[in-house]
Amino acid sequence: MKTIKILEKKENLDWDYDEDADVLYISIGEPTKAVSVDVGEGVIVRYSEEKGEVVGLTIIGVKEKTLSAIREKS
Repeated sequence: MKTIKILEKKENLDWDYDEDADVLYISIGEPTKAVSVDVGEGVIVRYSEEKGEVVGLTIIGVKEKTLSAIREKS
């Protein structure tokens, strides 16, 4: 099985939340060429084949998912 580095470099972690679209973008390090992999349930992983590591995440519907989970626990 191929090794994938995930969040090894915790510095240079940046994020942006688009409230209108309810999308959270997380970037790890400097922007780099990457492949987008839809891993399901509104999560897209940005993977650098050159570096062999995750360079970003996009989470669609993060606010709605959070509120839904809170309502389920209540």
